Amino acid sequence: MTPSNFSRSSRPEPFVGTWLSLGSPVVAEIAALSGFDWLLFDLEHGAGSEATLLANLQAVRGTPALPIVRVGAPHPDLILHALDWGAAGIMVPHIDSADQARACLEAMHYPPRGRRGLSRSARAYDYGLRPPDAVPPPLLFAQIESLRGVEHADAIAAVEGVDVLFVGPADLGHDLSINGNGHAPPFADCLARVVAAARAAGKHPGILVRDSADLPSLVAQGFTHIALDSDVAILRQRYRHLLQHARHVDRPVPAPTH
Repeated sequence: MTPSNFSRSSRPEPFVGTWLSLGSPVVAEIAALSGFDWLLFDLEHGAGSEATLLANLQAVRGTPALPIVRVGAPHPDLILHALDWGAAGIMVPHIDSADQARACLEAMHYPPRGRRGLSRSARAYDYGLRPPDAVPPPLLFAQIESLRGVEHADAIAAVEGVDVLFVGPADLGHDLSINGNGHAPPFADCLARVVAAARAAGKHPGILVRDSADLPSLVAQGFTHIALDSDVAILRQRYRHLLQHARHVDRPVPAPTH
């Protein structure tokens, strides 16, 4: 899959990805080979770091899955490293305004559009074997995680270069509970507002989904770019299920001896 295919709007089914927080290249490779459209490498809350990112990106090369890297903050050096090492896009948390989105885009693009430094020998360009203009422009996932972000969703979506308005449900729900002053709109209304803003600007709404049972409803609402669960949660749930089953197996009653 290419970034241009990933951002098209005509595909009827959602683009399904998953969250990778462990920093394991083996897990990343398994996820990519399993058929996900995209993978999110989490450098904000995940156990991985810049030191492990390169190996993870190498592990998914040659698979259809697009590697998207979430940086912990919109620092230009973090964005530069992720893109130079081969990320197809960047997810930036807590985008609350159009100006913040534009600042991220400046870090992602070369002059005259932005301020990103150019190295023709970066891994993204096959270490100098491929010209930079042969590589598609990087995707930007702007995370909407606050009431302020929801209120400015239209302006954020209108920024050229923003591809996906991606809701962080945990942070958004927390922000609504502490900053709404008792007058915050319902969570569902915030989701609808983000979807409407994205669609009006010809962009895509995305969201992280923890329970696959919620997927049909969210797709019906208009979400097109879905991150389905995470490596940590999948392992945790499976381990607990295995243990629960094992601890409820009845031991055979020994036959009486005479």
